[in-house]
Amino acid sequence: MGDKGAMDKLKGKAKRMAGKATGDSRTKGEGRADEAKGKAKNAMDDAKGQGRGIKDSLTDRDET
Repeated sequence: MGDKGAMDKLKGKAKRMAGKATGDSRTKGEGRADEAKGKAKNAMDDAKGQGRGIKDSLTDRDET
């Protein structure tokens, strides 16, 4: 899977825009929450990748 948070961010943006267009503050707020959820998923994915990189670099040193 590519960008894990992309769908949440896209869904959130759509909800936020729909809420803004209709004047529905609840939908607008739900959209903001979905966007934040997507950003958090991306941040977690980045942190996992950095953790794997650190692990790999430490493993390479031990084998040499």
